[in-house]
Amino acid sequence: GRNLGMVTKSNLILGMGETREEISEALRDLHQAGCDLITITQYLRPSERHLPVDRWVKPQEFVDLQHEAEEIGFLGVMSGPLVRSSYRAGRLWATAMRKKGWEIPAELAHIESSGSTRQEASSLLAAHQ
Repeated sequence: GRNLGMVTKSNLILGMGETREEISEALRDLHQAGCDLITITQYLRPSERHLPVDRWVKPQEFVDLQHEAEEIGFLGVMSGPLVRSSYRAGRLWATAMRKKGWEIPAELAHIESSGSTRQEASSLLAAHQ
């Protein structure tokens, strides 16, 4: 998508048995494949018929992963236990557009905002400091 002038996004769901190195490898692979935006979230078991949660990821790990993804070069990152793949997708898109130096159409300027949201781990940690 990068070569075609598009912004691309993916999502990692944690707490299903993955290792920290597998997460880092997935982030590197996604970015190398052309992914611009990433959301990182906690797996929440929808029902007893679904795979159980292997582990609950601590807020600090979500913050650390956000920093890692930014260092890798993702243009937009949202990371936290309650972040969902489409949550604030417009805001992430606007962030990527700005970082690429592309214009955001006036009719979409309202979706651009700054700061973290309550669902992001950085907000959770800041509230408890």
